[in-house]
Amino acid sequence: MRPPLDIDIEPLTDLWHSGWLDGHEAIVPAALARLRTRRNFRDRLLARWDCLRLAGPAGAPLGFHLVVADELNQFYVSATARGTGLASAMMADAESGFRAAGIRRAWLSCSIGNERAARFYTKMGWVRTGEETIACETSEGALPLDVWRYERVLD
Repeated sequence: MRPPLDIDIEPLTDLWHSGWLDGHEAIVPAALARLRTRRNFRDRLLARWDCLRLAGPAGAPLGFHLVVADELNQFYVSATARGTGLASAMMADAESGFRAAGIRRAWLSCSIGNERAARFYTKMGWVRTGEETIACETSEGALPLDVWRYERVLD
């Protein structure tokens, strides 16, 4: 795991955009899917550049996570790296960062219907605590999105 480099911007944008389409496009409101363009993902990456941690070589990232305070805000693994154990290593890195920051209870949101992600979070010890509506940031302002909330108590 490492911080991002400038050479990672475009491949990270592609990784996030394709991963989001794969896991979310069919289950989120059409208004949100319409706004999730490649440029939108690039802009969102650059806005949180300092919060990113990547797996993979420079210029060819295989996955990333984005932590904002006590939230695991984004977590993506490339399709080619799924099933390799990389996601578990990335989650361990994110949880280690929470612990180092003194955070004892972390949370994340998972789009309702994203069963693959939900299975992974459960396998990693995250507990679904219910459903809630979040303000999903878009280029046209916040859109409400119903999500599953997961939490993890960190020892």
